Amino acid sequence: MIAALLPDIWFFAAATAVTYFTDWFLHQRGSYLVNRLGKVRAGLPIRFLLRQLMIILLLARLDLAEEPIFYAAVACFLVFYGLQAPHGALTTLIRLRRTMPIVTRNVDLHAVRIADAPPRALLHRSAEKMLHLDIPAVAGILIAAGTGQEIIGFVGAGVTVLLAVLYNALLVPYLRRARRVPTAPAVLKALDTWLNEYQPTVVLYFSGSNESAYQVNMWLDTMAGIEGRPLIVMRERPLVSMLAETSVPVVCIPAGTHLMNLNLSTVRVCLYPANVGKNIHMLRVPTMKHVFIGHGDSDKLASVNPYSKVYDEVWTAGRAGRDRYALADVGIRDEDIVEVGRPQLAPITSWTGTAKNPIPTVLYAPTWEGWDDNPGNTSLLLAGENIVRRLLDADQPVRVIYKPHPFTGIRSAKAKAVHARIVARVAKAAQARAADPRWAGEAGKAAADQRAAQAELTRIEARLDVLARPGRAGGDESEESRVSLADPARQAEMATLRAEWNDAYWRSFGWWEHRTVTGSQPKLYDCFNQADAMVSDISSVVSDFIASGKPYAVTDSAELGAEEFKRQNTAVRAAVVLSNSAEEIGELLNAVADPKADPLTEARRELKSYLLGPDEPTSLERFDVAVRTLSAKAEARNAGVAQRIGEQPAPLPDPEAESSGAGDGAAAVTAEAVAAADPDETAVSEADASIGAGPTVSR
Repeated sequence: MIAALLPDIWFFAAATAVTYFTDWFLHQRGSYLVNRLGKVRAGLPIRFLLRQLMIILLLARLDLAEEPIFYAAVACFLVFYGLQAPHGALTTLIRLRRTMPIVTRNVDLHAVRIADAPPRALLHRSAEKMLHLDIPAVAGILIAAGTGQEIIGFVGAGVTVLLAVLYNALLVPYLRRARRVPTAPAVLKALDTWLNEYQPTVVLYFSGSNESAYQVNMWLDTMAGIEGRPLIVMRERPLVSMLAETSVPVVCIPAGTHLMNLNLSTVRVCLYPANVGKNIHMLRVPTMKHVFIGHGDSDKLASVNPYSKVYDEVWTAGRAGRDRYALADVGIRDEDIVEVGRPQLAPITSWTGTAKNPIPTVLYAPTWEGWDDNPGNTSLLLAGENIVRRLLDADQPVRVIYKPHPFTGIRSAKAKAVHARIVARVAKAAQARAADPRWAGEAGKAAADQRAAQAELTRIEARLDVLARPGRAGGDESEESRVSLADPARQAEMATLRAEWNDAYWRSFGWWEHRTVTGSQPKLYDCFNQADAMVSDISSVVSDFIASGKPYAVTDSAELGAEEFKRQNTAVRAAVVLSNSAEEIGELLNAVADPKADPLTEARRELKSYLLGPDEPTSLERFDVAVRTLSAKAEARNAGVAQRIGEQPAPLPDPEAESSGAGDGAAAVTAEAVAAADPDETAVSEADASIGAGPTVSR
């Protein structure tokens, strides 16, 4: 605006370039500022429109208001603005008509035809792409105003209008019936047909935020390993893309009405990793038994949630979980608790009694700040920096691996700031160690292997990217539902590559180098296997680490005192208890340096059995037995109900019989019927149904 008012055309051109670049940069970074600007009516279209208005002002101040270039600029921007409306309508309609009511993995929806998605270039960030088509006009008009060569401005304006018309024209073909996905009734009918063929017996049901994907991922291997026909049911579309590779069929059903009308008559056991409101849509089904399995076993209050009363059974890792509910007295009956161990802990290797490398590695894995300000939630706020500082400054050198909880900083700005300072401190210490002559020789000897490991990582990641997305690149979630079918050979190759990736990752830097580990890879258990000791908080991380038998420390952030802290928290009984100053960290380091002098070795062995159950039979075997036992109870219950109301028990659905059509009684949908479907029926509602939307059943 200042440049336009002066007027200074070259100052204006430079400022315009800066605004284009800044907008692009903020969007590429996913900046929160972009969202905030939209909230205060300064969204992307408005910012582009204001820039165009400033060009008109500039031309007027340059005394060009009576020249043809002025009218050409006004006409161009008006026409361009008008073309944005059909563009927005087209992209919205295409997305709606490409959205199925479900998202699937490893489910063969052969009963319906799902067309290929439009090219990603057309729909990805489409609004930004459309708006940036004004660049030829802006550049041409500014050059024309500065040089007097009006033809350049006319050409630039024409190119902008032509490109906008062409963009709209390229979108139109994707509104044709052949390019749409089947209607919601047809897709649900196809899913019901598949369910009748597959006849699932046990379901893992999950709902949660994007940050909670780890809670379902930790159960994927267990679901793949149990007997029967497992199925994973999810509720949020974005979570499907965050799901780890699995051979188990996955169905994401966002709408509550669709879920409640789904034919799950063969399911006898439903497992819940989290207590969330959407669980009610599945809990209402009386023909299956409902089990809370959680996503960790710890002394946190969440582990004795009174909401657990809604489930038929609560499965805990060991005796500690049973006693925890008894002490909490929240209404969970002892006979409804089953000890099944922790099948996920199988990858954790047991301690050999000696450090893995010439210097020990200590893992600091704090939990997040929680939903309240209880100082006992996390050590990060009061003790985190002290812990890391004392580890980095220890008399005998150690390597520090810092792996924070994925939720760290999502609620507390202070926790986010502490986390950032710890990351910076670890990075600075790593740089200092790299420059230390004591490690120069080791760095020289390991340099070649590290380069080879880096090259291996690049190769593996490229191959994993190819395998992770079957089908062509750029497909949307509907197309991926069609092509993402179980492929044992592909899954076996991915499992092998992930193991190779993990090995190459740890070889890609020295065993003396400090490291911050975030993201989904490497996994927490991989960090366990690299560490010789751990510092953490009251969370399932401690209970899981106990499976390794290695020394560990837990921070008493609430300052209860060591004795009271151990009394209240089972997992601390074999731990070194740290105050917020972390001055006791030497006890942990001494235990790693001289295992024979470790006074807590036997206590850790006893605690492991108490928390996680016996080593034999394996946890997976115990889990499988629990599923089969509860399935038998569900069968007995269903037979008893049928007998009491004077009917014979309903047989399992015949795989050859017609699908129930998600409860609508419609005939099977053929490809011809889909092609003739009414286009107005393709809109999909994502709203959750209230509990009254379906028949109410008293349990």
